[in-house]
Amino acid sequence: MITATKRKVLDGLNRRYIYGRVPLLHTLIFIIEMAVAARIASKFNSYYAEKPVLTTMVTNAVLGGVADTVAQLITAVQTRRAQGTPENRDFISIEFQDLDKGRHPALGELGATIHSPAPFDFERVTRFMAYGFFMAPIQFQWFGFLSRAFPLTKMNPSIPVLKRVAFDQLIFAPFGLGCFFTFMTVAEGGGRRALTQKFRDVYLPTLKANFVLWPAVQILNFRVIPIQFQIPFVSSVGIAWTAYLSLTNSAEEA
Repeated sequence: MITATKRKVLDGLNRRYIYGRVPLLHTLIFIIEMAVAARIASKFNSYYAEKPVLTTMVTNAVLGGVADTVAQLITAVQTRRAQGTPENRDFISIEFQDLDKGRHPALGELGATIHSPAPFDFERVTRFMAYGFFMAPIQFQWFGFLSRAFPLTKMNPSIPVLKRVAFDQLIFAPFGLGCFFTFMTVAEGGGRRALTQKFRDVYLPTLKANFVLWPAVQILNFRVIPIQFQIPFVSSVGIAWTAYLSLTNSAEEA
């Protein structure tokens, strides 16, 4: 009974749009995730001092969820636009449906649902949060290794920074992308054939895109950001990158 009621409420929320374009459920989840991220940010130093690895794992998970929510939001808005939804709507015209009556409003009624909405995929956002959570300890150890192997010096800090970036991009970036596509494919229930196809179709283009964005980000990260903030900084900048990965992965899945 509780499950049926929950499904009915979620279905109702999935039919509601702000200004006729922005899905209400996606927006609510995004706001909740950002509130959690803000809470972690406000207490990050104290959390990190007590449990650095766990703090990094939770932070990565939350930011991974934000990234995928952004990707789903982009997809939903694009789909809505492609369906030719009327542009001029009031904010309160949010696809209001009577959940109790269990019927679709007739054409012309306020908030009539003309187009099928793109429902929010909770399993997908959970996969991204899980990936960020379990990948964080590896990132933690890797960043620690880079800081020990190439310590910054006051005389010439640029050389160690460039060495860190070179090692990061030539070793960890290909490994990390491989882990990402492997994790997502297995979590989605795909087998060896699906994994081979995904690597063949999207791995190299994604790696090339990585080389366009991340060297500059990592130069700033290794040169300016304190070590305890380096992974959160990468994860924060990576919201856009992970959203791109989410769109790429979902497009390949489709």
